[in-house]
Amino acid sequence: MSKLTVVITDNGPAGVELEQKILGDAGFEVIAGQCKTAEDVIEIAADADALMVGGAPITADVIAALTRCKMIIRCGVGVDCIDVQAATAKGIAICNVPDATTNEVADHTLALALSWGRQLPAIDKRVRQGEWDITADLVMPAFQDMTFATVGFGNIARAVMERAKVFKFRLIATDPEVADEEFARLGVERMELDAVIAQADILSLHPPLTPETQHMINAQRFAQMRRGVILINAGRGELVDTGALLDALRSRHVAYAGLDVFEEEPLPAAHPLCSLHNILLTPHAAAYSDRSGPVVIRMACEEVVRALRGEALKAQVNKQ
Repeated sequence: MSKLTVVITDNGPAGVELEQKILGDAGFEVIAGQCKTAEDVIEIAADADALMVGGAPITADVIAALTRCKMIIRCGVGVDCIDVQAATAKGIAICNVPDATTNEVADHTLALALSWGRQLPAIDKRVRQGEWDITADLVMPAFQDMTFATVGFGNIARAVMERAKVFKFRLIATDPEVADEEFARLGVERMELDAVIAQADILSLHPPLTPETQHMINAQRFAQMRRGVILINAGRGELVDTGALLDALRSRHVAYAGLDVFEEEPLPAAHPLCSLHNILLTPHAAAYSDRSGPVVIRMACEEVVRALRGEALKAQVNKQ
């Protein structure tokens, strides 16, 4: 009897040695690829029993081509690169790794926010140009006089707020899916979305990407924001209308932005965002640390083993 097959659709820079070890020891065959398109996935994964996915597109066409797949796991939190509805209709379990990188993403988010809150990139540039002036380019309130806001209040947003609390920001957030008790536990004031948008001095985005949240931050939302707001996005690039963001940054209605995610990835060097000096750009790296990479891989592999052995899954997102 042939071995069950696990396809890694797009492995990271560390290679697949750990996956080969864990899954091989469990008795499975591992096939690794670097899929960029749905056609690439179909070519190597049509007969797979399980898929491990980084960011490869698992579209309805891919799902239709899978002949014996039992589960697909996204090696991260978001599953927006997977057509969950099509997979569910075909009886394929969709899983993720929800908690492995919470601390890294929260740290990265706050690092971007604090850097612009103190205008460090702009001040550094001035010093290098021979300017010795302690005053800031723009108004610089003390953190204790600023409102730090999140759209979304899931695990990562709560971890961000726990960190921000230390700096004595006023904390506000919105999330219709989270109980009042969670807001109260962290000392975060619950508000409706419009109020959060209007009152934030630093606005950090953490909702899942859905048809309803795509471009939720658009020209209309930017107009609602305070002039001089700082926008942080380490969630999903598609939450923000890039064209509207460019206009807001150029006019300085948005004073500064820190982005780890983009509508187009990788971000081309010639992209208009790269020409602006009031923005910090990182390459979808918020989840990375020396610790997090192996942890994500191990947790994903363990979930694959459970699925292929018929055991209960720990992180299935499409339970019926």
